Amino acid sequence: MRQWIQQRLGDERGDVPGWVLITLMTAGLVIVIWGLAGPALSGVFDQAISRVLGGV
Repeated sequence: MRQWIQQRLGDERGDVPGWVLITLMTAGLVIVIWGLAGPALSGVFDQAISRVLGGV
């Protein structure tokens, strides 16, 4: 049983190129979404802060 567990754990090297691709694609999506939504979110934040501080 112990040998079987060690053999199974030794075979679990993972799919490194797949994980790298997923990480790079996620980072790319975050950059694109941030670039598109950043100015709008900044405007919403500025408007909310001005209302909290008493401005219009």
